[in-house]
Amino acid sequence: MIWENVALAFSSLKSNKMRALLTMLGIIIGIMSIITILIIGDAMTEAVSGNLATLGASNIYINVRERGTNARVSSSVRMPASDDLISDRMIEDLKLSFPNDIEGVSLSHSDGNAQARDGDLYANIAINGVNADFIVANNITVLAGRFISDADVKSTNQSAVVSDKFIKNMFPVGVDPIGKQVKIYKPSSIEIYTIIGVYKFEQMNFGFSTVSDQDLSTTFYTPVSTAKQNLLEKKYTMATVIGTQSSDVAALTSRVQGYFDSIYANNTVWRAYATNMTSMLDTITETMQTISIAIAIIAGISLLVGGIGVMNIMLVSVTERTREIGTRKALGAKNYHIQFQFVTEAIIISSVGGIIGLLLGISAGAVITSVFEVPLVISALTTFGCVLFSMVIGIFFGLYPANKAAKLDPIEALRYE
Repeated sequence: MIWENVALAFSSLKSNKMRALLTMLGIIIGIMSIITILIIGDAMTEAVSGNLATLGASNIYINVRERGTNARVSSSVRMPASDDLISDRMIEDLKLSFPNDIEGVSLSHSDGNAQARDGDLYANIAINGVNADFIVANNITVLAGRFISDADVKSTNQSAVVSDKFIKNMFPVGVDPIGKQVKIYKPSSIEIYTIIGVYKFEQMNFGFSTVSDQDLSTTFYTPVSTAKQNLLEKKYTMATVIGTQSSDVAALTSRVQGYFDSIYANNTVWRAYATNMTSMLDTITETMQTISIAIAIIAGISLLVGGIGVMNIMLVSVTERTREIGTRKALGAKNYHIQFQFVTEAIIISSVGGIIGLLLGISAGAVITSVFEVPLVISALTTFGCVLFSMVIGIFFGLYPANKAAKLDPIEALRYE
């Protein structure tokens, strides 16, 4: 009986191809939208996780925040006072407290945006003062020269490490930039820096940018002491602790948190929070998955429209096949036989629409992920779930027409014109 009803359903689809396609359209669009959104969400999650993981799996991030706020996202607009900040003494004591677990502590300070100019040549930059450990915490690849050293930080010199994009904009091909000076135009001053190194620029926005290489802003690394030399306060709101390869990051994070908790024990407003990459990745993954699912649920509303279309066409089919139903009942067909026939037909319509929508969604997802140069991630559970859901839609919206067909009086059905 099952295969006979399936064959009858496909025969009905073939005899009314255009009507069947229009009936499936809502299902196709709904499934396609859901699959595409989920594929993009998974791909973006994978790309973000990959980018963050390259920053260092053993890094522990210290942030000074108001008590009671999230350690990674703060809504506070207040700034901590000098006594609330992380000092060089705290950092040195931290290293001494965990000599076998801490490889270094990365420090940085943003000194704003500026522009390097030399005649008609220019390069947009974001000045970032760093210490020697910054390169370890952020996996920076030096192509020529060297990175900022402890000696540079102690001497507060005007040295700089620039990107290969910066060199391309500011120097002719073949010219060695190491040791060359560049003039930096800040909003309120003009400063001269000596290039001591060139690093490889890594695109972090999924490989997609609307800004040309000429106007692209890259990081201009200087000694952190140089970036802070015009400030009265030399302390920090954040720092990155670099764990050794043999250290347990989770356990070290807890111990580092305990170290700072003892320092901030008497501070009732501010606290130094310690988090690691694992917890940050978990939070980001959970957030992006929640957003993807929420958008997919909204897109799934179109499936209800598709389901209504299935119900509508099944009611039309019941009316058109009234005499056929009467004949089958006169020959001994039971109510559940008629009901099963029409439910099967509704399931077939929804399932075929779901499969077509699935294939179109995967194709659309593949195109979009290739444009953004992110990995294509297709979840077997998601694809199976969408097809199963389309079948459930067919059952739900096919039951009413099926029940109506099953309850027809055979005599009245045979008289129907």
